[in-house]
Amino acid sequence: MMGLFGYFPAWIRRSLFARSRSGFARSAGRIAQSTKLVSISVLMALGSLTSAYAAGAQPEEQSTYVAPLANPVLEARAKALQKELRCLVCQGQSIDESNAPLAADLRRLIRQQIQAGQSDSEIKDFLVARYSAFVLMKPPVRQDTFFLWFGPMLLVLAGAGVIGVTIARSRQRLGVDEAPENP
Repeated sequence: MMGLFGYFPAWIRRSLFARSRSGFARSAGRIAQSTKLVSISVLMALGSLTSAYAAGAQPEEQSTYVAPLANPVLEARAKALQKELRCLVCQGQSIDESNAPLAADLRRLIRQQIQAGQSDSEIKDFLVARYSAFVLMKPPVRQDTFFLWFGPMLLVLAGAGVIGVTIARSRQRLGVDEAPENP
């Protein structure tokens, strides 16, 4: 009996062979049944993962390549305009630098409008109307962008004011507490 089951540790061999033949057959049947259940569960889990991937988890095949314009003057104009417009996905890059699909779509749109004969200001106005002034790398100073331009300076001035008031109050307290006592 050691030949077939010799590879099992001794404690398993003892527990299997300590029982009668019918007990061994029952435990072997249970082991086979539980092994079947585990393998079926694993196969079902793998099947559900592959079906979920096939259903919609496939990567996009959209290319971010934009063909340059045939006229080098128009291409230079498109590049200059792309550097002035912010990528709405990346938010820290211009659409000229970004590899986001939306940036590629905007580059294509700019080229189409340049070929249609629109001026740079008309293209910018179109994009601002569509995406707001946030699309511009240097938004204009207007009422709705006032805090964007002057907010950081106002926060620094407010912080300096709080620090100044705190220092003045602490000096005043120290000056009052350390006043010489003349009886």
